[in-house]
Amino acid sequence: MSMNQLSHLDDLDLQILDILIKDCRTPYLEIARICHVSGGTIHVRMKKMEDMGIIKGTRIVLNLPKLGYDVCCFVGIYVDKTSSFNYVFEELAKIKEVVELHLTTGDYSVFSKVICKNITDLQDLLMNKINTITGIQRTDTFISLTQPVDRNIQL
Repeated sequence: MSMNQLSHLDDLDLQILDILIKDCRTPYLEIARICHVSGGTIHVRMKKMEDMGIIKGTRIVLNLPKLGYDVCCFVGIYVDKTSSFNYVFEELAKIKEVVELHLTTGDYSVFSKVICKNITDLQDLLMNKINTITGIQRTDTFISLTQPVDRNIQL
């Protein structure tokens, strides 16, 4: 969040965000009760923060292993040249197992987070979907063994 956007937020906005970071399903009326304001005030503040792009939406957090997705990994991707980036991003975005893409500094051009059902599916994904994209030179894959921390930043 830029300092300009932060300057447009007051203590009530930050309190609302703090409540929603802890549980995004908290009803507006409950937030209003906690903050000692009306429900309408919460609606107005939420709309303001959405319009500013501070709140981009809400997500459900899935327990992926319970749905049969047992492999989480990160794929460092080497892109052959700068002019290939947009095409590579577009093609990677079409792959359902790719859940995050990051343009990075360092060794990799792109770093992606990938979720698969098992190692066989990961192998198929790498060999037949990712590494066949024109513009990708090669990849390095890192399998996540566990995720001991998963949280939003605290404001």
